[in-house]
Amino acid sequence: MDQPPADPVVVSARDRILSAVLEVIGTDGIPAVTNRRIAAEAKVSLGSVTYHFATQPDMLRAALLRFVEQLTTRLTAETARYAGLVPDLSEAAALVSEVAASLAFTSEQVASFELYLQAGRDTYLRESAAECFAAYDALTITVLTALGVPDAQRLAPAIVGMITGLQLRRLATGEPGQQVGEALALLVAGTARP
Repeated sequence: MDQPPADPVVVSARDRILSAVLEVIGTDGIPAVTNRRIAAEAKVSLGSVTYHFATQPDMLRAALLRFVEQLTTRLTAETARYAGLVPDLSEAAALVSEVAASLAFTSEQVASFELYLQAGRDTYLRESAAECFAAYDALTITVLTALGVPDAQRLAPAIVGMITGLQLRRLATGEPGQQVGEALALLVAGTARP
């Protein structure tokens, strides 16, 4: 018996709008985000943009949270692949370097840096940025705990900050991502000293 063709994945107007917001920010910056531009990029009506997002800050906040949710899901899946293997520190550092180098700088990732900077100017975005970094911290705590690193909860924000800073440096300079793992190894090894 023939199977009917699978239904194509339907992407909601809201998701298309958020993808368009990240694309526009990543290519042209936050000032380029206008309702008309987003409607055109998302291929939705102008009314659809204002229906889903009453204000531009609402739209920016939702876009930032969506980006981090997707990235955290991807990184969590990556972490799960290595669950139970308990690598040593050098293996973990090599893995972090591999993952960092594999993160291509898409317009969405460029947009996330722009939105983090905007959160410094816009208190409305600050709460969303804090939620993003809390998700990164939680993932880092999971990995550090699996490695047997003492005081993982206290160390996680420093590691997240270091990785974020090195990724920003990589974006700005074009340097390779290998230094992320090396820096992680140095930082974690330094915490193990008496």
